[in-house]
Amino acid sequence: MYLPVNPPILPMLAKRVSELPSAGKWIFEPKWDGFRALVFRDGDEIEIQSRDAKSLNRYFPELLEVLRTQLPLRCAFDGEIVVARDGALDFDALQLRIHPAASRVKLLSQEIPASIVLFDVLCEGDTDLRGMPFQERRLKLESLLSSAIPPVHITPATNDLTVAADWFRRFEGAGLDGVMAKPVAGNYEPNKRVMLKVKHERDCDCVVAGFRWHKKGDTAVGSLLLGLFDSSRALQHVGVCASFTDKVRLELVEFLAPYRQDALVDHPWQHWAEHAAADSEGGQRKPGAQSRWSQGKDMSWEPLRPELVVQVAYDHMQGSRFRHTAQFRRWRTDKLPSDCTYAQLEVVPAQELAEIFVK
Repeated sequence: MYLPVNPPILPMLAKRVSELPSAGKWIFEPKWDGFRALVFRDGDEIEIQSRDAKSLNRYFPELLEVLRTQLPLRCAFDGEIVVARDGALDFDALQLRIHPAASRVKLLSQEIPASIVLFDVLCEGDTDLRGMPFQERRLKLESLLSSAIPPVHITPATNDLTVAADWFRRFEGAGLDGVMAKPVAGNYEPNKRVMLKVKHERDCDCVVAGFRWHKKGDTAVGSLLLGLFDSSRALQHVGVCASFTDKVRLELVEFLAPYRQDALVDHPWQHWAEHAAADSEGGQRKPGAQSRWSQGKDMSWEPLRPELVVQVAYDHMQGSRFRHTAQFRRWRTDKLPSDCTYAQLEVVPAQELAEIFVK
């Protein structure tokens, strides 16, 4: 493959904000709940690349021929792979596609075929379009895909804030999880958070680096220990997620078993494993530490190799930790642990807090 923009390349990212921006010039789009995908075509060669620069070709064979048929001869697009059923997006069905057995993938591709929604163009022919303002790239996208038919789609877009706010309210029931805002003059900047996203609830992708047994004993998991990487790339313990059903607690014992093997070898919390008390000098609270809320509970924990990523819902942060227990949402097999950073969190600017408390 020889294009002006060749794989692998990391996609442009978004930062979380609390509401749609009213100042400045933006193009708004629905936020799709699927697998981010960069699509490259050079003649008969098609490459579908994931957010973390891995090939998705084997997991979505039904998309290869339609992309080869509908895309320009040489091009690169940014988009999202989704599964739509019964008038809504089905992320759980989409996750089933990441399966090691080719026979299982083939069967699912026939029973629950995926679609792809395209929302940006990176190159066409011999021209690298990443330096073009987004407003112009959007027009180019519409021109290149004017004859696209399902399962290839162009995302809706508007520069009307009222329409975007209406989308935010109405589209949630269809499984779309918010609205994107993209600066009209913005270039395509790989791996940079230059877009904005407004979502319906606060959620966060965390590394699962350990767990605690349930209070009834070591036949059921009580909670998962969550971590985020700080600016120095140290994995900080940010809290736990729990509230599992009894059935799920039992299933988690088997699910987590492979990640317990050699878990302390190079574990980022290895030096905490033998400490059950809080650091008397303060700082980041350790996963096995007591707090004034522990009331003598057993806070010991079992390490896991930090390879799993989970999406959790939370209400707000207190310092560098979740204020309350986070709620399990889903496993994120499409994301790398290294993507789990504090940068993804919604942060209240300090000056706003200062204005609230001014006397």
